[in-house]
Amino acid sequence: MYLENKSNLEIEMSQTSAQGHQGRNSLRSPEDVAVNLGELRLLQGISERRETQKLQQSAVLPSGQCVIHAESFVPVRQEDGHNFSMFNILRGKTDSVNVSERSPLLKFSPDDSITYMTIHDPGFIEGQAAWDSGSLDLEKRYRLGSEVTSLSLSRSGSTDKNDPLDNLSLYFRLTNNMKCCFRVSRVAAIFAIVILCSLFFSMYPDRDNPWRMLAVSSTDSFSMNLTDFRDNALLKLQVGGPFAGGMIDFTSQEYILIQVEQTEQPGQRRRRAQQVIHNWTIPLHAERSDQILLTKTFEMLSSDPIAITVQAFLQNNEVVPLSMTHQSLFVSVETQVAIAGIILAGVYILIIFEIVHRTLASMLGSLAALAALAIIGDRPSLVTVVEWIDYETLALLFGMMMLVAIFSETGFFDYCAVKAYQLSRGRVWPMIIILCLIAAILSAFLDNVTTMMLFTPVTIRLCEVLNLDPRHVLIAEVIFTNIGGAATAVGDPPNVIIVSNQNLRKEGIDFASFTGYMFLGICLVLFTSFPFLRMLYWNKKLYNKESIEIVELKHEILVWRQTAQRINPASREETAVKCLLMQKVLNLESLLRKMMKTFQRQISQEDKNWEQNIQELQKKHRITDKVLLVKCASVLGVVIFMFFVNSFVPSIHLDLGWIAILGALWLLVLADIQDFEIILHRVEWATLLFFAGLFVLMEALAQLQLIDYIGEQTALLIKAVPEDQRLAIAIILVMWVSALASSLIDNIPFTATMIPVLINLSQDVDVNLPVKPLIFALAMGACLGGNGTLIGASANVVCAGIAEQHGYGFSFMEFFRLGFPMMIMTCTIGMCYLLATHIGLGWNM
Repeated sequence: MYLENKSNLEIEMSQTSAQGHQGRNSLRSPEDVAVNLGELRLLQGISERRETQKLQQSAVLPSGQCVIHAESFVPVRQEDGHNFSMFNILRGKTDSVNVSERSPLLKFSPDDSITYMTIHDPGFIEGQAAWDSGSLDLEKRYRLGSEVTSLSLSRSGSTDKNDPLDNLSLYFRLTNNMKCCFRVSRVAAIFAIVILCSLFFSMYPDRDNPWRMLAVSSTDSFSMNLTDFRDNALLKLQVGGPFAGGMIDFTSQEYILIQVEQTEQPGQRRRRAQQVIHNWTIPLHAERSDQILLTKTFEMLSSDPIAITVQAFLQNNEVVPLSMTHQSLFVSVETQVAIAGIILAGVYILIIFEIVHRTLASMLGSLAALAALAIIGDRPSLVTVVEWIDYETLALLFGMMMLVAIFSETGFFDYCAVKAYQLSRGRVWPMIIILCLIAAILSAFLDNVTTMMLFTPVTIRLCEVLNLDPRHVLIAEVIFTNIGGAATAVGDPPNVIIVSNQNLRKEGIDFASFTGYMFLGICLVLFTSFPFLRMLYWNKKLYNKESIEIVELKHEILVWRQTAQRINPASREETAVKCLLMQKVLNLESLLRKMMKTFQRQISQEDKNWEQNIQELQKKHRITDKVLLVKCASVLGVVIFMFFVNSFVPSIHLDLGWIAILGALWLLVLADIQDFEIILHRVEWATLLFFAGLFVLMEALAQLQLIDYIGEQTALLIKAVPEDQRLAIAIILVMWVSALASSLIDNIPFTATMIPVLINLSQDVDVNLPVKPLIFALAMGACLGGNGTLIGASANVVCAGIAEQHGYGFSFMEFFRLGFPMMIMTCTIGMCYLLATHIGLGWNM
């Protein structure tokens, strides 16, 4: 960075002496000098520590105003032809030329006065005439001044009606007014929606129906009547017990049968009595150990009493304990699905057009979904909402973020970037293909999130060394990470859910068979994806158009600006630091313009001087702490080994989240971290909050019957197809429905919902479909569909968050333009593989 004056940058909060003020005041009036600078005017209160009486005697400045001055300032007089304006401050006439980009921003003089660097110094450009060369430079000056704050260009009334500054000021004032109106309208609309959702959510109480404990056996059943029921309502039953879930085999398995019956008496609407009966069959676990909570919604005819009967079909006379509660819902299933679709579309609009940050968008969507649940009479309690959050995923993210944050202190990522540059010999595409292939292979055995956390910092440093745009390379890596994760049973969460299902294991879908089949298909998808990726990047300028010095300076300006924006001006000192950082941004921008004028664009697709650059880079980027590197490598190796062993050794009772947390604790102790806040500052808290909000949003949408509705409609479409074409159509339909749904919603609840739907569909004698092709189509679509959108997979969001922290964030549309075509292509190849193996070769038997 250019702010390197560690010893010279001394800030003293002192007030300029009264004599100095009077000396400057003799040249111009206070009204001409004082400028209202928005955020900068708070600097006036920095130096009020002493000589208050002298300040009162001098009475130079009114309250709330300040003066930015530098050494050897030449005062601006009224006789110069122009009134004192903001441009005089930006230009900052000075006789001293010993000012550079490394000059201190703030220093004090022996006379106990504080001195600021000029916001712009003409020493950074070639001559003063560059500022007055034309209207283009004048416009740049205006934009430069407005970058610090929303400064008010309130100039005194000029006698010259044709002054170009007036026209320019009017133009930008109108533009700023339009932007301000749009921003205010946007904030007002979102705030009104938030207030409305908050009111709806607060008007209805939590569902407080008590749980009823009961016990059933082969000889004893349970019955109850519900009388407090409304017209056109839905009955929602929740039953807890030792259930197995999934499909039931009536010849060999024990199960619970719940029968819901309602008889509508003759009346004005109907002349005859009408009866409706719903049967709900739930299989029991063989060991009676797992307590599972299941939910189902039934449509009722009227407000007539409802009879609920619970029966147990067992092989002996043992007793099965159960718990049950019911809830009345006031909205039909179709209306709930429509509400859920509107909420999901609204969240995507907020994210796609970047109206708000994606973290805030997920939180707003969660609030809207909770308000919708409250309106239909199914408002969850705070404890229930907290239980919806997947803490294992959050623990995995947090632990790996801590590990990577400490690992980055060793300089290992810079070292790896230089080595990759040396291996690629300055060639870009071989390097990108190698990175994507390694990421795909690692993600087949590790979690996708872990893979991207390790690869993203290395890729960013490598791209900075090669003068590449890191965003395109990162998007390519995360796409191939999602593809590689589908190859094994432990690479992606939907695959883990599939191989963990006991009913699917009975059908022959275990770890070995699932991995063998998916690995072959994903290899075919992987090798056909590289040429397609090259086609997508054909017109993409991977190299930066400027030299590496200009790119680094631009990135440094961005980092300085982001750092200044993150400072909360809670005190006068913090406000002073924020303003000084923005002044530094302006000086660096002046230096950037000078470099841009002398730069000749010579873009080389292959670095001819890579051997010379390697020697310089090896001296600059090396391992900074070898002892810490050994500690980090040891702990990270143990954590990755535990990740891999956890899937095969059942005696290790640690989930992925626990392993990551324990690894972070081990490394914190070994590394002897003293400044703990620096490590916590590198944790992507916005990403963690985004996932927490996303979990609540997806579960609320599931409570609104959205996911169940998608599964039921898919099953109805398959049943409507002729029998001779049913298997092929079922594979195509399940594949693309899973892919598109996984692009829009979380693939974990979607996969968990679709598994019992497909199992029951395969058992239906009228459908007569094997279960293996449907499950493989579900796995292929759910994993590959994550590449469709930025929030389609967890690895996408994590990669975007880390890249944004490094100053290379990419938007929803930037990812969509590359990820969605890749999803279409990979799903097409996967569909062809499924059809060729199951329809052509008959591997479904």
